[in-house]
Parts: sequence; structure tokens; C-alpha cells
Amino acid sequence: MKTRPAGIGNVNSDWMGSLPFKLSAMPLKHLAVPGSHDSFTYWVDVQAPVGPDQKAYVKYLATMFSVLAKKVMVKWSMTQNLTFKEQLEAGIRYFDLRVSSKPGEPGNEIYFIHGLFGHKVCDGLLEINSFLNRHRREVVFLDFNHYYAMEAQHHVYLINMLKEVFANKLCNNCEVESVTLDYLWQKKYQVIVFYHHPSAQAIPAMWPGNKIPAPWANTTQPNKLTKFLETTLRERAKQGSFHVSQAILTPKANTVAKGLVWGLRSCLVERNLPTIMSWVEAQRPGVQGVNIITSDFVELTDFANIVIKLNNLLMSEQDRKPK
Repeated sequence: MKTRPAGIGNVNSDWMGSLPFKLSAMPLKHLAVPGSHDSFTYWVDVQAPVGPDQKAYVKYLATMFSVLAKKVMVKWSMTQNLTFKEQLEAGIRYFDLRVSSKPGEPGNEIYFIHGLFGHKVCDGLLEINSFLNRHRREVVFLDFNHYYAMEAQHHVYLINMLKEVFANKLCNNCEVESVTLDYLWQKKYQVIVFYHHPSAQAIPAMWPGNKIPAPWANTTQPNKLTKFLETTLRERAKQGSFHVSQAILTPKANTVAKGLVWGLRSCLVERNLPTIMSWVEAQRPGVQGVNIITSDFVELTDFANIVIKLNNLLMSEQDRKPK
């Protein structure tokens, strides 16, 4: 599949700020929001050791066959091609973030991780903040949901970093139903951080993970995935949380073995995108509808545009008529 440019560039840089009043007054949990899976994996460091999120046998293979093993890991670890800035300009507003310290490295530096280490978290946050400074009515969800090799001091370091970088842009944990774009704009909030760890429980600007469930199908089969997505949408809590539909396929060990040199994109994503995107196009936001939808390689299709345009379904026929 050839990469398509649709939805790439800055065409969606201000899509939230451009929504009509009827939608900006709705709870954000009822709007359709495009997100990326393993959002930070557009670059990984093949010079660094294999990450602590990997099983012992993977670390052993990487030690024994360093260069070759890491080349294979890159193909299966990378789930995005676009930088944070490019994703934001394309319309992505939810970021799935997994982080780790580097065992043995002095200090408390934290890195993004998915098999291999990515950029420093601080660099990614600064890139996101730079975009938000230029687009004052855009809002992002930052979902820190996996932590590796992190002690208490690492969590303190990361939480303080989030406070320092985003400062008054951080929206404090509150009733989900009260969070509308109008409310966020009025308060000048642009960042909602979910921190899935007990160390953040007493910190107002860190939202608990149970307010953003993201059920995971853990399958290589697109039909099983879409059935799972339908089931979990029907079971979506009526109150108290946002909801993430992970429209992604997950390789098994034998998937990787069969497509060792081809990688995730060629073996799993590209061939199944039509089925997955057909499901996305058929969705409707609103009560018991979709909210946040995530995808791998968000630039391969019109993903962000398609998800954003689902919000038009929330407008009545009268609202959509030209004046």
C-alpha cells in the first residue's frame, strides 16, 4: 500500500477550535477524537540496550545477535511514522505513551519505550507544548499507561516535568461529564494527563487511569477486532469516563516469526486496513458511541479526517443546512 498524503500537513491543526457551538458545548466524551497507538515510536534508538519492557529471551537474542536482532525489533516496534508535531498537525489529539528509565544510567531521565528506547520524554512534551502555544483552542489527551524500571523518584521527576512543561494548560481531574471544549477554552486548559500509577493519586492535575479505559482486543484477525470493538462500545460505562477504541491488530510470536524481515506495517497493518477503516467509517459518536479511536501508522489512510468528520453526525439536519 502506498502512503497517502491525505490528512497530512496542517489541514487539521485547528479542527477542535473550528467546531460549531453545538459540538463545543457537548461533553468531550461524546465527540469523536483521533488518536495514535504507541504514539512516540516514529524513532527508536538501535544503539541503546533493549528495553526493560521485553521478555528475557528477547533481551538474550538482542545480546547475542545485537545488530540483526535490533533491526528486526525496529520493524516490529515502530507503529508510527509521523513526529508528534506532524501527528498534531494531521489532527491527532490522543497520545498513547509508555515510558521507562534506562537501567544503569545515572540520574532520573525518562524515555519513551516500545521494545527499544525512543526519545527523551521531555523532548516530546516540549514539542507538544510548542504546538499548543500556536493553537490555543486545541486540546490533547496524554495517556501515560505503562511504566518500566521506574522507582518513586522517577515518578516524581516525570510528574514535576509534566507540571513544569504544561503549567496552567493542565486540566485538573474533575467530573468527566463537565469537560466540554467550551469549559476548557474558558479555563485556558489544553492538556488532560492520565497517569496510571498510584504515585499520582493525590495530584489534582493527574487523572486516574480508570477514567480512560482502553480495552485491548489482542488479536491478529480484523473480524475478531471489529467484533471486540462493537462489544466493548456496547459495554461502555454511561458515566464517569472517556473511552478509547483501539482499532489495532497485535502480532503474536508466530506472526513475527513468519514475517521476521517485513515488520508490523507490511505483515499486519496494510493488508487489514480496509476492514478496520470500514468499521471506523461506520461509527457514530455521542451517547454510547465512539469517543477516542486509535490507529497504527495514522498517515496510511485518511484516518484523522475520517474520525473528525464523524462529529458531523451529531449535528441535526437543520444545523447542517447552509444559511
